[in-house]
Amino acid sequence: MISVKQGLRKHVIAQREQLTADVRAAHSATITDRLLQLPEYRQADAVLGYMNFGAEFASELWVNQVLAAGKRLVLPKVNHHTNQLDLYWVDDPETQLESGLWGIREPVVERCERLNTLNEVEFVLLPGVAFTRQGARLGYGGGFYDKLLARMAHRPALVAAAFALQIVEQIPQEATDVRVGWIVTEQETIACPA
Repeated sequence: MISVKQGLRKHVIAQREQLTADVRAAHSATITDRLLQLPEYRQADAVLGYMNFGAEFASELWVNQVLAAGKRLVLPKVNHHTNQLDLYWVDDPETQLESGLWGIREPVVERCERLNTLNEVEFVLLPGVAFTRQGARLGYGGGFYDKLLARMAHRPALVAAAFALQIVEQIPQEATDVRVGWIVTEQETIACPA
C-alpha cells in the first residue's frame, strides 16, 4: 500500500507542477471564489486553513479573504517534539508567519495565541496531493492532518481545495485515514458521500 501511495503521490505532483504559474493562479482564484460560497464556510466563525507550498492551490488568497470577512483564522505549525500539528490564531500573516518546515509559512509562536480547544474550529481546509470523489484523501505522507482530526471530539466541515487533475479513481485507505466532505476544484464543487 505504501508503494502505491508513493507512486500516486509522485505522479500527481509531477502533473501539478506541469501547470504554468498563470494557470495555477487562475485556477486558485476560481477555487477561492467557490470556497467562499460554501454554506459551511459562510456559517463558520473559526476556520482552520494552511499556507501553501510548491505547486499547490494558492491558499493564501483564501486566507486573506477569511481575514477580510472578519472570521477567526487558525493556522498549523509542526511541533517537532510531538510530531503533531499545533494550532495558532493568526490575524496578520505578514507579521505572524515565517518560513518553517519544508519552506511552508507557519505561525511564530511568540507572536500568536495558541488555540486552546480544537472544538472551536468549525471549518477545516485540508491540503492534499490527490482525492477521490468519495472523499478519500492522499496527503504528503506525514499523517499530520489525520492525527489532528483524530484529536477533535467533534467533526467540523472538512473541505479540500485541489486542481481537477488531482481527482483520481482510487486511493488505498488505512483505518486512520480521514475522508473529506467536499472537494472544491476550478471546475466543480464535489459533495462526497457521508
